[in-house]
Amino acid sequence: MRSSNPALSDNIFRNLSFADQSTTMSVNGTAVKTLIGLVLLMLTAGFTWIRYQNGEAIQLLLIGGVIVGVISAIATCLRPQWAPVTTPVYALAEGCFLGGISAIVASRFPQVNIVFQACCLTFGTLFVMLIGYQSGVIKVTEKLRAGIMAATGAICLVYLVSFVLRFFGTDIPLIHGSGPVGIGFSVVVVALAAFNLVLDFDLIDRMVAQQAPKSMEWYGAFALMVTLVWLYIEILRLLSKLQRRD
Repeated sequence: MRSSNPALSDNIFRNLSFADQSTTMSVNGTAVKTLIGLVLLMLTAGFTWIRYQNGEAIQLLLIGGVIVGVISAIATCLRPQWAPVTTPVYALAEGCFLGGISAIVASRFPQVNIVFQACCLTFGTLFVMLIGYQSGVIKVTEKLRAGIMAATGAICLVYLVSFVLRFFGTDIPLIHGSGPVGIGFSVVVVALAAFNLVLDFDLIDRMVAQQAPKSMEWYGAFALMVTLVWLYIEILRLLSKLQRRD
């Protein structure tokens, strides 16, 4: 029982130890916590967006969002019992980052509402994958789990190599462009991010079945938000490539 999302690692769940076991985790509770996190994210995203539209500097919000987001994510993974505090912090920080990136991308393509499209596709994908999982159309098997984990690891490696190469003034050719290879690469990554949602749903269900502590709802919400943020960024990148191709 494993997930390609490090926030939902089996070892983390197995090794958790909480003093209060009077209440246990539920799917509905996790959904509510996820909704709260998304609302917090949208609030800071809207704030950053408005500042950019008003011509105000958002560099500090962008950089601060990245730094605080990474720190809170690492803290949540290492100390899941902190999730009731670190998950809202992560949501607020990621909102600053996503709001800034979205505003910048939108300014480059004023002829289309690219951010609205990306949001609709992100939540549409979430609901489609949830329906597919709940209906049994998408079944999480060991082979599927292993395949998604391997593919996710490969994508992470590609992005890491690309990040390092940029320090030397170069990059991996084609995949970041708006040609057929670049668009095809983005389509694959979007599909992979979508299937990570299914693994998250599955593992949350398993944790509920194991009667994990109530506080784990915040941890489950954090894990889902990590995947949704990744999915949104990849969809926004794909739409940007398509616009540059026109």
